[in-house]
Amino acid sequence: MHTELRIVVSMALLRLLAGSIEITAALLMLKFGKVQTAIKINGVLGLIGPIILTLVGSLGLIGLSHQLSWWKLTIVALGVIFIFWGTR
Repeated sequence: MHTELRIVVSMALLRLLAGSIEITAALLMLKFGKVQTAIKINGVLGLIGPIILTLVGSLGLIGLSHQLSWWKLTIVALGVIFIFWGTR
């Protein structure tokens, strides 16, 4: 499989995994039917979301690394850092 296609497939699979986790969490919230439990589940999702974002973004940057200059990659990396800094 071509390298770029592999990266795109990996990115898509990570997003599908994230979506599956979100749906499973929603179903668990409904199953337990308690606000306290739903908040705990939501807290776990709050940890998983940024991890998936970072992994998918990293794969994308790896895929673009041969097309972009180091300066542009640095700007993109700074943008990701600012996203995390701004959401603290």
